[in-house]
Amino acid sequence: MNRLRLGPLLRYVDATSAAIWVETDGAATVRVRAGAPEALDRAAHVAEARTFAAHGHHYALVELDGLAPGSKSAYAVDVDGEQVWPPEGTPYGPSLIATLEPGKPLRMAFGSCRVSVSHDAAGNDQHGVDALRAYALRMAGITTDESHSQPDDRWPDLVLFLGDQVYADETSEEMRAFIEQRRDPEQAPWYELKDFEEYAHLYRLAWTEDANRWLLSTLPSAMIFDDHDVRDDWNTSLDWRRKMESTTWWHDRIVGGLASYWIYQHLGNLGPAERAADPLWQRVKSHRGPGELDLSTALDDLAERADQDPACYRWSFAREFDTQARLVVVDSRAGRVLDPEHRSMLDQAEMDWLDEQLRGDVDHLLIGTSLPFLLAPALHHAEAFSEALAEGSFGRLPAKLGEWLRQAVDLEHWAAFGEGFVRVGRMVVETASGARGRAPSSVTFLSGDVHHSYVAEAWPADPALRSRTAPILQAVCSPIRNPLPGVMRAATALASHGTARPTGRLLRGRVPASPLHWRLTKGPWYDNNLAVLEIHGERLRLWWSTGEVVDGRDDRPRLRRVASVEQGKADG
Repeated sequence: MNRLRLGPLLRYVDATSAAIWVETDGAATVRVRAGAPEALDRAAHVAEARTFAAHGHHYALVELDGLAPGSKSAYAVDVDGEQVWPPEGTPYGPSLIATLEPGKPLRMAFGSCRVSVSHDAAGNDQHGVDALRAYALRMAGITTDESHSQPDDRWPDLVLFLGDQVYADETSEEMRAFIEQRRDPEQAPWYELKDFEEYAHLYRLAWTEDANRWLLSTLPSAMIFDDHDVRDDWNTSLDWRRKMESTTWWHDRIVGGLASYWIYQHLGNLGPAERAADPLWQRVKSHRGPGELDLSTALDDLAERADQDPACYRWSFAREFDTQARLVVVDSRAGRVLDPEHRSMLDQAEMDWLDEQLRGDVDHLLIGTSLPFLLAPALHHAEAFSEALAEGSFGRLPAKLGEWLRQAVDLEHWAAFGEGFVRVGRMVVETASGARGRAPSSVTFLSGDVHHSYVAEAWPADPALRSRTAPILQAVCSPIRNPLPGVMRAATALASHGTARPTGRLLRGRVPASPLHWRLTKGPWYDNNLAVLEIHGERLRLWWSTGEVVDGRDDRPRLRRVASVEQGKADG
């Protein structure tokens, strides 16, 4: 285990291939052997890759191919011929690769916002139980939940992390101790992250706890960033961005954040064809030199370009699950248009790409975006009003107030980028009503960010479309572990009532007319949660589970189901 610094993480998996990501302690050749648990020394499937380097760290992504659809294979990881995974005596069982089986009902877990602190009584008292860890213990059969006397043998096919995997601006005691060893925290950026090296340590803190590490080695994962992966309010407005760029430390932060994101999160999101088309990955695959390829400069250049010109690189991604589902995961942070006269959550290139993805001819369309597309009604109205205020629709002085409010109280969701909200809303209505191919059985936004969970049901503003439009849902699971303060719970609960009809009438046309109306049909609830979505033909089932300490066993929390929904219709 000393040679395996982090991982393995099981990333993209389809019916015949799998990608396994690791960080090692030095330059090495990494081999993955997959087959029957008792015969990994003569494994049927073997693949290897050389590490590449970035800022003194060493990484490999091993691509296995030729796997059988619907199969389950145990796997082991070797570094320079020495087995480093699984660890001896592990209570979690072997790490497995479960390939997709065409036609098998898709099951996907999702959630966001998870701080990395201790899992003892002190950590649980302050931050609640880590729902991801509680799920891992249930998966491994170490604990059960109130709904199952035996471990559930139907694991998710994928877990989708919708932002704030790491907190670069709100650091833990362990992260602060690491910072103190490197530099003076009395100087900017204080106890926030400074560069790639600190990001590497932060990911290590997030992914090394034993139960979570085993889960990440066994459940395929997809990921997208949100603001805290870089900094709270990231790209809220042009004013915010100018303030950051005027500091002495922001350049190193954003370059380190995006460069590390490419390695730790983005690369594993891509399927074999998408990886093969990535210029940086092409350099890794084509390297034939005697030494290890060092990507540090190329990665930093990419990060800097992507920050200054978001159209030059796409962080969003999409994938198909035969005809059952299309998952479209949207970057709602890095590619924003911040021009006060033309604000949009997505730039034109990103909007065009999304326009291509939001099509029918699939049973269910799933849209992952870290920020909820459909907020609680009162919150949506408040954010839409704040944008009109900040744009100067009510004069210069109110515009200054609007900009201050935008940053002070996080008014920077889809509603606060009205032009983009309307354009995406129209695409969704067209898809759900059959104007973009066969209408899916549902169109569902999957989101996080807001530190409370809920389900909203939407319908077209145009009455003529309502009877022939598929259900449009917003499902939010947040946080996995980072509970909302009590005073904010009361405010969000109050804002959840009513129906959102943002037509702009109250503001005399200063807010663009929405193509959708909606209301919350379930929630909000405030537990640390991990949600699961499952497709059953035309039906869609979702449920949320939290971890609960029983009999004082902080180390072994049990899962408790908080809520469940079937295609917008509550059943429990």
